[in-house]
Amino acid sequence: MKYSTEIDINLPIDRVIELFDDPDNLKKWQPGLQSFEAISGTPGQPGAKSRLRFKMGNREVEMIETVTVRNLPDEFSGTYEAKGVFNIIKNSFIPLSSNQTKWVSEQEFQFSGIMKFIAFFMPGAFKKQTFQYLQQFKEFAEKQG
Repeated sequence: MKYSTEIDINLPIDRVIELFDDPDNLKKWQPGLQSFEAISGTPGQPGAKSRLRFKMGNREVEMIETVTVRNLPDEFSGTYEAKGVFNIIKNSFIPLSSNQTKWVSEQEFQFSGIMKFIAFFMPGAFKKQTFQYLQQFKEFAEKQG
């Protein structure tokens, strides 16, 4: 399953990147995130691996992030592996004006096991979750100014 989501943020691109690129901010716009732990490499750099633990409702989800491309603001990409799910994400940031930035997030999901059935019957849930993260980042970033 592939799709793209985008949102306009009312801040200059440099400020958006500064906020996006700080791992200490992750919990501020991803409220289900319980922990972010570097496993190997230099965090945020290509080849770096990190363990993310999320609480989603009653479920706890652990995933491994591997940074594949870091060329901000043009591209920040990575893979995210969880049980039954392999997600490839490409993020791009585009200046719209001196005070507005577009964030484009391209997603590709590959599923195995029971997740194949969940994805087949509920593809909208994945798109909704992605848009929710973009919206939460926008709200967080604009409050920071």
